[in-house]
Amino acid sequence: MRSLRPFLTRIFHYGVLALVALTFAGCGYHVAGHNDALPHEIHVIAVPALENATTSYRIEQRFTSATVHEFLAKTQYKVVSNPAAGDAVLHGKILSLEAIPLLFDTTSGRATTMLVTVKCEVSLTQAANEKVLYHTDNFIFRNQYEISTNVTSFFEEQDPALDRMARDFATRLVAAVTENF
Repeated sequence: MRSLRPFLTRIFHYGVLALVALTFAGCGYHVAGHNDALPHEIHVIAVPALENATTSYRIEQRFTSATVHEFLAKTQYKVVSNPAAGDAVLHGKILSLEAIPLLFDTTSGRATTMLVTVKCEVSLTQAANEKVLYHTDNFIFRNQYEISTNVTSFFEEQDPALDRMARDFATRLVAAVTENF
């Protein structure tokens, strides 16, 4: 007959693992994007077009569209463009947009990676009582983007690159507003 000792040892180890897992499950950690710091009476957020104080043509349209999409995809809120139709209104102004070369190709000397920095002024106001739920004059979005060293493909890549940057920006902005960072 076989000994029960290896079997009991294995059960003991699984029990300890289960106990450790249950202990850490309640430590107060949460997944980013799932905490909602906004009042429960807010169901509709108005997102009028962001203002553009930069020289970048129509960048506000890309950023506004990406922000609306992010609210719809990652939150339970309905989104409208008319401020009078929302329980809360998100106003934003793109103050600056900088792209600085970060890495270079050693053979050609051309930039291969750019550091893009966007500075915005953002506020979310509850419509019913004009209470400011979130405000910052200094919302900074910064990210690195690789670019092609081929000049002809640069123009083909410009629109998708700006769209990707707008999506990245919107992800950070919606998280900041809904989690009140």
